[in-house]
Amino acid sequence: MKIPTELKYTKNDEWIRVEGNIGTVGITDYAQDQLSDIVYVEIIVSEGDVVKQGDACATLESVKAAADVYMPVSGKIIAVNEELPDTPEVVNSDPYGKAWMVRVELSDPSELDKLFTAADYEALIQEKE
Repeated sequence: MKIPTELKYTKNDEWIRVEGNIGTVGITDYAQDQLSDIVYVEIIVSEGDVVKQGDACATLESVKAAADVYMPVSGKIIAVNEELPDTPEVVNSDPYGKAWMVRVELSDPSELDKLFTAADYEALIQEKE
């Protein structure tokens, strides 16, 4: 299971990659593995929307379950992965790459301090199992 060290993680299995003041958000390798085969992705926010940390930004459905994806930080949505709803299986094959869901301009970078490091997230997964 991949847990890239340059990312930050939430207890709900989202990741964020921060470059400058922009965060790219998706779900972790662990989350996609738990959900199994992803068959449906709906991104429920739009470019220009202002979101708060913890707001839902997407819904996923798999052959096993449905799950919401929550924002790890607050900010303004500046991009949505328009291709993902047409290719939901990419969440399983490339969760940290092509399966990004939204990009957000951070309104409160200090929120990143509340997120997990890769090591903390790995420990969290071990507790779940």
